[in-house]
Amino acid sequence: MCKICQTAFNPGDNRFDNQMSLKCPHCQHTLVRKKDRKHFVIHKCVNPKCPYYLHNLKKVDKEDLAEDHGKNKYKLHYIYREFTIDFFKMDLNSLPKNASSLKFNKHNAYIMSLCLTFHVNLGLSLRKTRQALSDLYGISISHQQIANYCKTAAICVKPFVDNYPYEKGAAFAADETYIKVRGIKSYIWLIIDAASRAIIGYQVSDNRGVGPCILAMRMALKGITELPKNFKFIADGYSAYPLAAQQFFHEFGEKFKFEITQVIGLQNEDEVSKEYRPFKQMIERLNRTYKASYRITNGFDNYDGANYDLTLWVAYYNFLRPHKHNGYRPPVVDEILSKAENMPARWQLMIYFGQKKILELQAAS
Repeated sequence: MCKICQTAFNPGDNRFDNQMSLKCPHCQHTLVRKKDRKHFVIHKCVNPKCPYYLHNLKKVDKEDLAEDHGKNKYKLHYIYREFTIDFFKMDLNSLPKNASSLKFNKHNAYIMSLCLTFHVNLGLSLRKTRQALSDLYGISISHQQIANYCKTAAICVKPFVDNYPYEKGAAFAADETYIKVRGIKSYIWLIIDAASRAIIGYQVSDNRGVGPCILAMRMALKGITELPKNFKFIADGYSAYPLAAQQFFHEFGEKFKFEITQVIGLQNEDEVSKEYRPFKQMIERLNRTYKASYRITNGFDNYDGANYDLTLWVAYYNFLRPHKHNGYRPPVVDEILSKAENMPARWQLMIYFGQKKILELQAAS
């Protein structure tokens, strides 16, 4: 009770603390909070007289309307997803953790590049790499030391690979595939440029949500100020890709407004799938190529190991691996790397370029 006017009031209820309510853009009805996901909250308009709902209701098959709850097979009401994490403010250029020194006590940089050539290029396991070095060159080295070399190389190479000025065309293809981290299913997101076949976006995640998809798309669209008029983004029917494209339009406006061209199923049952099936097959072949190198690992022990392994493989695929469609040259032909005499020398050059990029990022921060 107020000591001055003797009016009763509730100290815990303040009208100024009311949060902003979301409204349906079609009927101005307040949206109802329906589901809480990992990275966003789903709000839904439940007004039965909403014009958006009535318009979609006319498109429902009469057979479904005759069934009990048959219209629930469709998403008829207006749905809004409120993201709880801003994936566009996350730093893509952050330097890798656990940086180690390149000072060698027993071996040298050439032995390190030989380990990378056997392990990454030829797809040998750590123990088979150790055996190959011992049998061919008489080099005594443990498999754990080879793993340490690969981890150090990945830390150095990643800034070079992520910040390289790739030539990007008007068609991207994307897909996700499965890996195991400590026996639990995890995901690898890959985005390639259809013209050069270079990997321009990649991400390792513990979930299949829209968040990792946005991060992979941000990496793929880095350096592009405006999308070309005939831009195409080809993916499968998974719902994360249209949601990520919607967030790009919400964040950057008309310059980054694009639709996802979805290739559904394994057979060409519609005109879109028939026209864009070659792009989907292109990204599926990339998945199989990666799985061939992943199979020797029998899964990863942690996500750092998965990130280091993927970074080295992307560096090898883009800059070192010969491709038939490009005249048995890598997808990204770098003049300096192509002048190197052999593969160990190219690995040493990429590590050197990565160290220079790290110094540039440190000076800019």
